[in-house]
Amino acid sequence: MQIRAAVVTVSDKGYAGKREDRSGPLVADLLRGIGAEVVVQTIVPDEPDEIRRALIHLADDLELDLVLTTGGTGFTPRDRTPEATRAVVGREAPGLAEVLRMEGYRRTPLAVLSRGTAGLRGRTLIINLPGSPKAVREGMEVLIPILPHAVRMARGVDTEHHHEEEHA
Repeated sequence: MQIRAAVVTVSDKGYAGKREDRSGPLVADLLRGIGAEVVVQTIVPDEPDEIRRALIHLADDLELDLVLTTGGTGFTPRDRTPEATRAVVGREAPGLAEVLRMEGYRRTPLAVLSRGTAGLRGRTLIINLPGSPKAVREGMEVLIPILPHAVRMARGVDTEHHHEEEHA
């Protein structure tokens, strides 16, 4: 099963061409490394309406399996990616955001300052990653083993949970 994905970098400076986007291409490369097809890679400004519009287009019009955002998850006044994401998802997936923060915290206490969220819009899984390449790489290390099963479940293909049972 190939995952059809998009990467959305949320950055005023990146959108204006004043800063090179290193995180978006990194996410795309890591996705390709697990065999995903990156259908769209784009940059939007830190504007909630622009973020929402991009997420809705990718989920509803392109019917992608996965959308990963990078940037806009911190405490600065312009960081609005989580709010824009929550506004468009129908069902939240808090465990994904929690594990990203928890595993990030093991490397740096500042990881808890990420306000990223995750959820489903229809069958499209949307996950917010922080903006720094280091945090992106660490977050993708956490997500890569989870994504194939999560996408199959969102598609309604793999609805069984396979747990190893211990026999006493």
